[in-house]
Amino acid sequence: MKRRMTRRWIAAAILTASTLGVTVEAGPSPARMATAATALLKSLTPEQRQQATFSFDGDERTHWHFVPTEVFARHGLTLKQMNPSQQALARELLKAGLSQRGYMTATQVMELESVLATLEAAQAAAAQPPQGNRFVRDPERYFFSIFGTPSTRNTWGWRVEGHHLSLHFTVVNGTLVAGAPTFLGSNPAEVRDGPKRGTRVLGLEEDAARSLLESLDASQRATAIINTTAPNDIVTVASVKIDPLSPVGIPAAALTVSQRALLKQLLDVYAGYMADDIAADRLARIEKAGWDKVAFAWAGRLERGQKHYYRVQGPTFLIEYDNTQNDANHIHSVWRDFNGDFGEDLLREHVHDTPHCD
Repeated sequence: MKRRMTRRWIAAAILTASTLGVTVEAGPSPARMATAATALLKSLTPEQRQQATFSFDGDERTHWHFVPTEVFARHGLTLKQMNPSQQALARELLKAGLSQRGYMTATQVMELESVLATLEAAQAAAAQPPQGNRFVRDPERYFFSIFGTPSTRNTWGWRVEGHHLSLHFTVVNGTLVAGAPTFLGSNPAEVRDGPKRGTRVLGLEEDAARSLLESLDASQRATAIINTTAPNDIVTVASVKIDPLSPVGIPAAALTVSQRALLKQLLDVYAGYMADDIAADRLARIEKAGWDKVAFAWAGRLERGQKHYYRVQGPTFLIEYDNTQNDANHIHSVWRDFNGDFGEDLLREHVHDTPHCD
């Protein structure tokens, strides 16, 4: 049997859950995920468990989107359907797949539903004639789904999804983990009124890209800007399988040393949402495929507050970011792996490397 080197995991401090005395042990994220998911499942009633669990091999695992649930029906168990102790355990599972910054960002995306509810209620009341709200905006309307049986040895997966949040994790052999697609959205992109005024949940995504764009000279900028009009949304939308987009923009090979550092900082923003080992794996894949082949492309206006779009693409991955809706105050952003979404590459390697008896 062909032997393979397992990935080098980054050690993490012991993480102790605040409820039910559950301890998520230090070590690689797959082990922490298995511990957290098992604890959550044990806390559920039979009816809740039936809602939350699915076959690993079924179509549900790749059923995903980022639009409101009224537009795209979702399956799983919502935070709203859980009691406070179960909610705490669900959040421990979320922490197991994300960095501290990633966890805070994900929860802020959820909390924006309350801001959106207030904004839409005011808009509906001001309409002539007054209108009702089309969507239910609820920060607890996020669905937790587990595929297969959580294990430190076998293959399984899990997902957290709702409006503007779609996180997917696939664990293969209990040791290797894939964390794509990863979608984060923000509406509003900047809260302009109320107690949360000034909040920019996905501000880093815009600021890091602008720093790179503003560092380019006129010739470089002419290459990087692919269109003066931004697309209405991310190009790949919520396709299950994607192929590389047209190889446009300015490649890293055409950047100065300081500009390449800014490009890497932009990549770190997206990779850094993941747990340390998943983030390290993402960056290692980029390194192996070649940083010189990574390209940055911008579309739309250059001024802040105007509609804009960018993408970063390499041989193995694609980042898309779009801020055009609601007068350029509504962000969609996504990380996709061409061969690794939903753990496809890890599953393929697993089948190839696992001996089978005739």
